[in-house]
Amino acid sequence: MFKINTAEFIISVAALGQIPSSMLPEIAFLGRSNVGKSSLINSLCNRKALAKTSSQPGKTRVINYYRINGTIYFVDLPGYGYAKVPDKIRSGWKHLIEGYLKSSKNLKLGLMITDARHEPTKLDVAMIRWLDFYRIPYGIVLTKSDKIPRHKLQQRVKDIQNTMQQTNTFCRAVLPYSSVKGEGKPELMKLIDQVLHNEVNTNSSNT
Repeated sequence: MFKINTAEFIISVAALGQIPSSMLPEIAFLGRSNVGKSSLINSLCNRKALAKTSSQPGKTRVINYYRINGTIYFVDLPGYGYAKVPDKIRSGWKHLIEGYLKSSKNLKLGLMITDARHEPTKLDVAMIRWLDFYRIPYGIVLTKSDKIPRHKLQQRVKDIQNTMQQTNTFCRAVLPYSSVKGEGKPELMKLIDQVLHNEVNTNSSNT
């Protein structure tokens, strides 16, 4: 099972030309502003402030790189969908996010983060379509799952799973997650482990 021993912030990238040149596999975190991406990263890494959280949605306007175990990158993409920012900034987010998805040769898994309390928004659906269009394997992570009744959470997971199966997407899993209680962490770690293990096997077969 994949286990995180070390995690360090590497760089914030404001333009595609600043993306680090590396052969390390990458796990990308995508989601709306204030959906809990930073809290999720901190929870996975057992760190309280590795990824900075903010009470002001839309504040993160860069791509943040975190090196995990010295062998992979967690890539935190800008939160999208916050209306109270200028159109120019929202356009910049779109350019960064789509440019990264289109150009990254090391992206092995996207983690599409949504709020368990709400159905995916139109922007979430558009992001999922991007992932499918670029043929990127991804998991859908329903954060803040401790804030919704258990039966509603189970139904939401089932509904999304059914939708993904019907549309034949590149979705690999739909996982509820609570950064507060740590629920869902073993399942998400297992998904990451499966992706990385497959990458190791692929690289070994090519040598």
